[in-house]
Amino acid sequence: MANNSFCLSITNHEPEFSCSLKELLLLMELRGAEAVTRIQESYGDVKGLCARLKTSPVEGKRKHAFGQNVIPSKKPKTFVQLVWKALQDTTLIILMAAAIFSLCLSFYNPPDAERLHCGSAASSVAEEDETEAGWIEGAAILLSVACVVLVTAFNDWSKEKQFRGLQNRIEQEQKFTVVRRGQVIQINVSEIVAGDIAQVKYGDLLPADGVLIQGNDLKIDESSLTGESDHVKKSLDKDPMMLSGTHVMEGSGKMVVTGVGVNSQTGIIFTLLCASDEEEKKKKKRRKEKNSVAPTVEMKPLGENGKAEKKKTNPPKKGKTVLQEKLTKLAKQIGKAGLFMSLLTVLILIARFLIDTFWSQGVPWSKECLPIYMQFLVNFIIIGVTVLVVAVPEGLPLAVTIALAYSVKKMMKDNNLVRHLDACETMGNATTICSDKTGTLTTNRMTVVQTYMAGHHYLMVPKPDLIPDKILDLLIEGIAVNCAYTTKILPPEKEGGLPRQVGNKTECALLGLTLDLHRDYQTVRNKFPEEKLFKVYTFNSERKSMSTVLRNHDDSYRMFSKGASEILLMKCCKILTASSEAVAFKPQNRANLVKTVIEPMASEGLRTICLAYRDFPTVEGEPDWDNESHILSGLTCIAVVGIEDPVRPEVPESIRMCQQAGITVRMVTGDNINTACAIASKCGILQPGDDFLCLEGKEFNRRIRNEQGEIEQGCIDNIWPKLRVLARSSPTDKYTLVKGIMDSMLLEQRQVVTVTGDGTNDGPALKKADVGFAMGIAGTDVAKEASDIILTDDNFSSIVKAVMWGRNVYDSISKFLQFQLTVNVVAVIVAFTGACITQDSPLKAVQMLWVNLIMDTFASLALATELPTKALLRRSPYGRDKPLISHTMMKNILGHAIYQLIVIFTLLFMGEKIFIMESGRNASLHDPPSEHYTMVFNTFVLMQLFNEFNARKIHGEQNVFKGVFNNPIFYSILLGTFITQVLIVEFGGKVFSCVSLSLELWLWCVFLGFGSLLWGQPAEQQPGPVLKLKLHGQAPFSFSEKLN
Repeated sequence: MANNSFCLSITNHEPEFSCSLKELLLLMELRGAEAVTRIQESYGDVKGLCARLKTSPVEGKRKHAFGQNVIPSKKPKTFVQLVWKALQDTTLIILMAAAIFSLCLSFYNPPDAERLHCGSAASSVAEEDETEAGWIEGAAILLSVACVVLVTAFNDWSKEKQFRGLQNRIEQEQKFTVVRRGQVIQINVSEIVAGDIAQVKYGDLLPADGVLIQGNDLKIDESSLTGESDHVKKSLDKDPMMLSGTHVMEGSGKMVVTGVGVNSQTGIIFTLLCASDEEEKKKKKRRKEKNSVAPTVEMKPLGENGKAEKKKTNPPKKGKTVLQEKLTKLAKQIGKAGLFMSLLTVLILIARFLIDTFWSQGVPWSKECLPIYMQFLVNFIIIGVTVLVVAVPEGLPLAVTIALAYSVKKMMKDNNLVRHLDACETMGNATTICSDKTGTLTTNRMTVVQTYMAGHHYLMVPKPDLIPDKILDLLIEGIAVNCAYTTKILPPEKEGGLPRQVGNKTECALLGLTLDLHRDYQTVRNKFPEEKLFKVYTFNSERKSMSTVLRNHDDSYRMFSKGASEILLMKCCKILTASSEAVAFKPQNRANLVKTVIEPMASEGLRTICLAYRDFPTVEGEPDWDNESHILSGLTCIAVVGIEDPVRPEVPESIRMCQQAGITVRMVTGDNINTACAIASKCGILQPGDDFLCLEGKEFNRRIRNEQGEIEQGCIDNIWPKLRVLARSSPTDKYTLVKGIMDSMLLEQRQVVTVTGDGTNDGPALKKADVGFAMGIAGTDVAKEASDIILTDDNFSSIVKAVMWGRNVYDSISKFLQFQLTVNVVAVIVAFTGACITQDSPLKAVQMLWVNLIMDTFASLALATELPTKALLRRSPYGRDKPLISHTMMKNILGHAIYQLIVIFTLLFMGEKIFIMESGRNASLHDPPSEHYTMVFNTFVLMQLFNEFNARKIHGEQNVFKGVFNNPIFYSILLGTFITQVLIVEFGGKVFSCVSLSLELWLWCVFLGFGSLLWGQPAEQQPGPVLKLKLHGQAPFSFSEKLN
């Protein structure tokens, strides 16, 4: 493999570093006790390894010695490769073969004597000077094919370039916290170098290999590398090896980076995958040499033995969205019909020629006439392929790609970073949004506004002199050491601005409280640096609390705890009073505190947090720190605080818009039920007088289970339609709710569920949902990895914009479909009828290729780039099983097709009489272009251009021009196409089978084209049932339903 020299360049850099890249690679292959032993034997301890890596010098030297933290992406396909791919289209191959054959035959000019014995049709093949120009049609077809191929390849190239840019954007936004020169800073993942001290915390996706220096209750999910789902506990004495690509599920710590980029575990696997892919390409090439048809081989994942696993035969194609699959299926159905029509056209033309020549004229068979007959056969095949070219709607998948790519690009500006294309489209059908509260519905800027301490409930943060010194000291020390050290309050960026909150926002609120009490939490942290913390029980969804243990000078211990008030108060047996004494905290005292303090706080939408501590005297001996239930009991309550997180001002209006659009918004939060209901009421999720359910996680779990304790879908169906708030929920509860709604058969249409999440444990729910939204600011790397879309501003209103874009994609495709099918129906009927009656298609192959270009590429760009409007949110979701062709669309397609066919057939069979010109019917094989057929072609194209205005509206709207100037792409393409059409007609000559038209004829062509707009107005007024179709006894419009 070409990258191998770069990927695994094992060189020794001993002049500057006391260990080599090879040493580090071998070290990172070890696990558990074996790794600990190697570190002790080779380096003494982890500090010795840090010294060998010289973590203090300039990072540039280490980058040169141990590599960059960048894994090279696979090379994109070159433009030439994309051209070759576009040339594989079967229709184009047939057309090219026929054109080349026609080109060869055009240079054969048999003597007139021979021609006279081959029938009347053969004798009028062409005049001498016209025969010399016979090559033009074949050459023009080849030139047109080249244009189609180049445009297709350019579209593919620009699409690939755009999505690589999107991937780079996602990668550039990944940052990681490292310690350099004693300063804690955030840098891009690509800037991490071997020897860096990296801070790891709950939710991180490790960007490099490393060895643990210090850890607090650290648990890692290594399933992405090992396949084992159990979380691996990391510690200095048992297993200090940290591997890139793994997820931090619990705890925090620091590690020294030992392997980056292609020299990390992820990089090494990538290298093997690339090698495996190269090998598969070689195998595929060898198979192609043996067999004419070979199955497609995709890149294979590694198995346990390091070799690529064999995939099942006929693997499902990846990357196609639901809409793309529906459209591809529709395209195949239409393509089959087009193939049938083209074959029928060729057979009828051949039959007519044979009957006319050998039966009617009685011409005997002669070998000398064979080249002339072959010219006719090739011409018939070209006419047949012309019908097929127009019938096959290659533009459908292209339209989806353009619409999605355009939407994804625009959604970035609306703070939606789309990771999976299908999510953009799926959002248009969303029926349920399960949203987090904190940061999504609220501002995520938390402040402590109420406190209960020393026996007093303060409705505002009290002055420090009102709080006893002992309680104040305990409060400040407890907050300072029992919040993640990565959480901090920084000075405002601008003078007069608010202080910056970095890290967990709840912890920021508590740190802000210490500053409001005129104390400096950093002083306490300097006294107790993170590495001196004896033990940390980090926050997780099961504990709902965090505790930190400090070791005192006399070998006794003090533990500080913070957590959800109603949960932590249950573990308190004492409470500090105004005299700073710890008095007994009995159940009735607890109930009274809940009723008089916690419930009033919660009813105002405040998050309530309890702060407590516990002492472990020396006389009690060394506690069993693994016995959490015992350790986290017997606490003494210091204070209860009420934290305010205001509702985002734009959220109530956004939720009202969702409800108007037929989307139900549900709040799923870890807060208590009173706080959740208060916020839900402020947001508009709960309305006064509504008969809706608000449940806590425990009650929800009780209701959804049967007598055997198993989750039952029927029980979930009894709850979810009315459920609006799920409080004190765990990630498992969220997953169960999402799965239950998605699996429900209660309603006619299956629910399309959208979920927001920010925590590591939200991963399963985000993956399970139809669309998973991760928070870009507060979200963990794990949540982002599991999501489909990242909200870069963590704002609910951005989800509403995603719904608008999703619906806009569906509408854009429907607009294009309406336009394309109208052209298809008209062009196929005209080409077929004209060929059968006049033995020639009124629309030549080159002209058809130009029409095809208008339909496929230009119409895709014009109709698939409309901007969304709020009108999209004034109707219910389409639903999963809705036919692509609606009643209104079918009415428009048939209505406009009827008008166009009337105009074209009138011009075709009566045009020469109406406009007094020479008829173009029954012309010889290489006769010059006629004014008659040029007018037919020109009118046909202009009707399509004007019909693009009609296609912009698919819901029966009267004003087809509304918003047209909001889309410069639309009117630019329309204008460009019209100018090109003028040039083709006036200067195209024999290449495009056109002659220059007079001004009068041009005005007639424009008028007849404009008639499409005039016809569209009364057609819109016609009731849908008039055009209902019934096939095989099915429901009306079963044609469109069957295609789906």
